[in-house]
Amino acid sequence: MTHTHIDLHTPLPEALAPEVERRLFFVSPDITGFELVRAEGEIRGVALVTNGSPARDVLTEKVNFVVDNDVRKQWVTPPKAIWTSPHQRSAQEDVFEQLVAAGAVSETGEGQVAMGDPLLSLLAYFDTAVREILAQDFTALEQRYPTLISTTALQTSGYFKAFPQHLMFVSRLRNDIDVYRAFQATYADSGIDAGVLEHCDNVDYCLPPTMCYHTFHQYKGRTLTSDRLHVVTARGKSFRFEAAYSATMERLWDFTIREIVFMGTREEVLGARERFMRNMFAYVESLGLSGFCAVGNDPFFCGTDTSGRIWSQRLLELKYELHLPVAADRTIAVGSFNFHDDLFGEAFGIAHGSGGVIRSGCVGFGLERLVYAFLCQYGVAPEAWPTPVRAGTGL
Repeated sequence: MTHTHIDLHTPLPEALAPEVERRLFFVSPDITGFELVRAEGEIRGVALVTNGSPARDVLTEKVNFVVDNDVRKQWVTPPKAIWTSPHQRSAQEDVFEQLVAAGAVSETGEGQVAMGDPLLSLLAYFDTAVREILAQDFTALEQRYPTLISTTALQTSGYFKAFPQHLMFVSRLRNDIDVYRAFQATYADSGIDAGVLEHCDNVDYCLPPTMCYHTFHQYKGRTLTSDRLHVVTARGKSFRFEAAYSATMERLWDFTIREIVFMGTREEVLGARERFMRNMFAYVESLGLSGFCAVGNDPFFCGTDTSGRIWSQRLLELKYELHLPVAADRTIAVGSFNFHDDLFGEAFGIAHGSGGVIRSGCVGFGLERLVYAFLCQYGVAPEAWPTPVRAGTGL
């Protein structure tokens, strides 16, 4: 373990600290910990904890590239909340440890957990609650998508350019008897290493980072009727590489999303997002949960236009995030409410009658995060939960 101090080319405003912190673990696999070096309201450098002794000049170049390319060009904007819960609940600090001790959660790998009750019952309850809130105003087409998504679909969506840090590819051995024999001879009695990739050449599929890409790929090249808003919803497993950011149930590599996609005119989609969002806020209030919803931005990484895309999201309020506290000084985003404008309509060639391409928006909830945030505020004992939750879970 090595401690390395990296100076930034020029200082950054303190307000941009979160944007630096959400990227550092993706800079190099050698980085296992970090602390921002602050002085006089500015970020002057980064104190890194690393495995081994990586070259300091290489780390300096990498850190400064990410800071200069992805962060420095961003405009400093004050946080903007559009809703705040009237309830103030204190979040418990040791909920994950309680769940592990009770056998309700087991860590099975990096960013992966196995879950039992009460989490399974809560996950089903919150998923049902989201669908019932949706049904108050909309008739949605329920879909169940495959676990894998085609590489072409993610490339068409722009995911490769926007979020390369989260990609998780799926491959397989070439279907050749010589390959199978060589694989058996090398690996049958030993652990897998990177050399196995020499026996693979299929990169046609990825693990999906979210559900909406399945929906847009499903509707690719179609013309939707223009007499109504089209609403599609799906629940499925999603996968994002989170490096060392994975912790407890807050940032899993393998998680479950309930997603809702709206497709129609600009006015229809924005109106639908607003109605559903406000209904969701009322539901959170009804459970007595603390939280807020604020303008957010996606973690665009390493692109030539990263800062511009982040600024556009904030300025145009294309993304709102629902945050719930999980500790005295920390919240997690359990849901997001997004407007894509014509981005995916153009990319996937989805028409809207004779009115050109569809506009779209989506709402997504990380169900494990939602369950975990609820437990952090109400505890793991069902008798302390709100009556609707106890009744809905049967616990």
